[in-house]
Amino acid sequence: MEIKTNINSSYYINNPNCKIVKNLTTNIIKKNKALEFHSSLPIYQPTPLVHLPNLSKKYNVGNIYLKDESFRFGLNSFKGLGASYAINEILKEKPHINTFCTATDGNHGRAVAWSAKYFNKKAIIFVPKDTSNKRIEAIKKEGAIVEQVNGNYDETCAHAEKMAYKNSWELIQDTAWEDYERIPAQIMAGYLTLFQELEGTINPSQKAKVDIVFLQAGVGSFAGAGIAYYLEKYGANCPKIVIVEPKEADAILSSFKKGEIVTSQGNSKTIMAGLNCGTPSLGAWDLLKTGTSVSIKIDDKYSKQAIRELYFPEGLDKKIISGESGVGGLAGFIAIMMEDEFKPLQKQLNINPTTNILFVSTEGATDIDMFNTIIDSEDKTAHNTVYKSLGNK
Repeated sequence: MEIKTNINSSYYINNPNCKIVKNLTTNIIKKNKALEFHSSLPIYQPTPLVHLPNLSKKYNVGNIYLKDESFRFGLNSFKGLGASYAINEILKEKPHINTFCTATDGNHGRAVAWSAKYFNKKAIIFVPKDTSNKRIEAIKKEGAIVEQVNGNYDETCAHAEKMAYKNSWELIQDTAWEDYERIPAQIMAGYLTLFQELEGTINPSQKAKVDIVFLQAGVGSFAGAGIAYYLEKYGANCPKIVIVEPKEADAILSSFKKGEIVTSQGNSKTIMAGLNCGTPSLGAWDLLKTGTSVSIKIDDKYSKQAIRELYFPEGLDKKIISGESGVGGLAGFIAIMMEDEFKPLQKQLNINPTTNILFVSTEGATDIDMFNTIIDSEDKTAHNTVYKSLGNK
């Protein structure tokens, strides 16, 4: 029986056709040689895939896997994949570019700064007014000039575009809009390395595969890249994709409900800074529509709980340090398993004791003060209450 989605609910059930729409973005993604490029970098190493059998048992599912991007290029996040590949592609055509710029909530800006430095170029990074000092410091350490904008993420993007045009800088933005799609597509193509590294690591025997992939989303470029990978590789047999956003930055969920790209009406106040985006990327939208099974928005408390789940692991599971945005996918899964509102999604997604689930921790503790506050809080053992909720003893 099909489950109806209430327009006011915190989730949307999509009916994906699992077919890649042919456009500029998907054409660039399809022709990418990102893994070849990244493998040529002296610092390159595939990031680890962690199997969490005790966490799987706790939530009564088959297997939980988590790819830990905190080890990527020493940047503590996956963003270096997109920025480095895009800048490399741009410099093939425009080798004399001297300065790159971007708007960022933190990780993307640091990645652009690091990539620009690698190619002996300058970087100007614009950040929203509420960006933490720790994130700003991390960007400056990569040699970039950082300027705070008196506005939110979307307003900062508009300012970066204006300054790039005024000063003849090259804008490296990870969100696309009309007439600005090529570079965001190259960034998305760079993210494919992350997914290609998974091949043969989860199921070498090919006797089983991942059933559900949880992908956190800000503008949707990372999630769109993941969907492109799975649709290209598996077509209609691809895993079910769940998109997770913060409750107060639900641009993709809002767009699904409206049937077109719209801006979130949330207040944009969330600890998940890397997901605090108001409008979906034009380049990612078609992929999201054709590959997403479920889109949900969650409260910050589930991000905190997910951080603790990984930092205070069950049994002999490996301890993982993941940041507030990095745990977004896992946080969404926990919400589905805990919240009464999301109970219908367990049936919709066929979550059962044999289900294999993949998460990507897209960042480590990129805001160490926030991270320490979360793990040191008095309710750091609150994650154990899931036992009672799930009927475990």
